[in-house]
Amino acid sequence: MGHVTGQGPADPADDGRGDEPGGANGREHHGRDGREDRDGREDRREGPEGRVEHDAGDGREGGVGQDAGDGRDTGQGTEPESGAGGGRQGGSGGRRGPSRRTLLIAGGTAVGLAAVGAGLHQDLSRWWWRMPGNTQPREEGDVDDPRAEWIPAAQGNWRLANRPDDYTIDRVIVHVTQGSYASAVKVFRDPQHRAAAHYIVRQDGRLTQMIRELDIAFHAGNREYNERSVGIEHEGWINRPSDFTESMYRTSAKLTAGICARYGFPADREHIIGHVEVPRATHHDPGPNWDWDHYMSLVRGQLKRMATGTRQQDTDGRSR
Repeated sequence: MGHVTGQGPADPADDGRGDEPGGANGREHHGRDGREDRDGREDRREGPEGRVEHDAGDGREGGVGQDAGDGRDTGQGTEPESGAGGGRQGGSGGRRGPSRRTLLIAGGTAVGLAAVGAGLHQDLSRWWWRMPGNTQPREEGDVDDPRAEWIPAAQGNWRLANRPDDYTIDRVIVHVTQGSYASAVKVFRDPQHRAAAHYIVRQDGRLTQMIRELDIAFHAGNREYNERSVGIEHEGWINRPSDFTESMYRTSAKLTAGICARYGFPADREHIIGHVEVPRATHHDPGPNWDWDHYMSLVRGQLKRMATGTRQQDTDGRSR
């Protein structure tokens, strides 16, 4: 996503959720050509300094700049598209086989399970995890990465879920805020923004988590990709190479490596993608100045250290 504080009517086509128009006047959004759409997706239009633009990401799925009236994927009833970093798995696809609970739901017999069918099985599995008493335990202030500071996003910018039990996580999506860290936090805490990412990485390497990985953030502008991914915002502007600091790269790479390890998907460019690579994306972040070769090298290096139990020494000389 990109962030830009809206000055005038926000484009209703900018829907970070990926299934509905979102945003309102005065909201920040990430997105097209460097702008942020109001709902946290990323409509990366190049905006004035200090403005952040996001694509609407209001609780449905989708995030980065979806345009209404021009074939936008509303996230409802459309077939998942394959694209860069895509494929037809993940989100609603690529799930695990029937669980013990699903077998019980289906009557505990082979005949009952066969009658469920793939689509109904997915629906039953998702509804099971939404029933009282079945949700995963969570406490206010809990974070998924121990280095992260918790600052909660407004509830209008994400959707309650129980991933990966109801939706498989198999993607990390890299965003750029197109604005300052403070402006990104501000819009993600605005319930009218209708878009937000799970994490923000500051230029000095500080890490903030605003939405649990359990839950679905409205950041990608594509419903399926919201369901299957973790979104990471990076403070800065896509046209400023100097904004992408080594501290930022290292913090983000360590975070991404941890996500890959937690959910068991490969650390490659099919599964770690930019917002621009989301099918039907209208955003351009992280842009040509993001050093993918360096970033992926750091991610893989961190995974190797995790496997061998060694620790990384940061640029400030501290071991983490």
